Amino acid sequence: MTDPLTDVLGLLDLRSGSFARLEAQEPWAVGFSGFRHIKFGAVLRGDCRIAVAGTPGPVTLKAGDCYLLGGGRAYELSGGAEVPAVPSAEVFDGFTPGDAVRIGTSPDAVVVGCGFDLDEANAAVLLDVLPPLIHVGAGSTAAEGIRAALELLRAETSEPALGTPFVTERLAHVLLVHLLRAHVAEHGPEGGAWLTALADRHIGAALSLMHDRPAHPWTVAELAGRSGMSRSRFADRFTRTVGVPPLEYLACWRIRSAARELRTSDRTVAAIAARWGYGSESSFSHAFKRVMGSSPGRYRTTEPHRPDETG
Repeated sequence: MTDPLTDVLGLLDLRSGSFARLEAQEPWAVGFSGFRHIKFGAVLRGDCRIAVAGTPGPVTLKAGDCYLLGGGRAYELSGGAEVPAVPSAEVFDGFTPGDAVRIGTSPDAVVVGCGFDLDEANAAVLLDVLPPLIHVGAGSTAAEGIRAALELLRAETSEPALGTPFVTERLAHVLLVHLLRAHVAEHGPEGGAWLTALADRHIGAALSLMHDRPAHPWTVAELAGRSGMSRSRFADRFTRTVGVPPLEYLACWRIRSAARELRTSDRTVAAIAARWGYGSESSFSHAFKRVMGSSPGRYRTTEPHRPDETG
């Protein structure tokens, strides 16, 4: 059966940038204006602090800790005594992927990070369900699967070699999935979003059914029965854990999937409508405009926006 998280990451056309490696000697502080979509980071040596705008903090990060930032909020990394933060644009001025940026002569801490660029039209599918900061400590159960990837990342960023960009890009994707898994495990199914709802055995099964056969004319009763629940209990639990009713979630997923196909294939609008479960092109167009904000034809011809990294 289809894995909803894999489906969503495929829909988002996930692209990761090159890793930046920062080696810093205390005291130090670097201020970042934020990344448009999501930013991953890991402490490879020493410790530091991270403070994210609008959240309680700062949070202390130890060697082996990872973090994920969503929503483009400004943040600051620092170590040692408090000092004024230097803007990241100054610290990374002239930065070349593969090189390390150094503050001081005898670094106490090594931090690496990279940004993930998402398809702008569908970015909200993930961004809207992420907190400003996900922190996975090196000593947590969730970190067990992260350690091996971090060791590879440590080696690749300290001594870049042939194929390093290829390796680090894939490590970034692996680490992102592990952090999302950790977030689901920590918050359980009561997070009010499709991502955390995957932790619920019954609702997770329903989500998998919808992703596995999105064009099927699912009813709430059928989904409830396949999930081992009564109709009323299922509808209430789905809405509470996912944040929207079952058929509304299904309709949005169909449209967003169809939107990606509009951009990546030469199939006609009518053919795509039928493929995703719509009986007519007009009903598809109406639903499409409600979810995506424009008609299928206009969406197909509009150049997708790809934001640049801002920090």
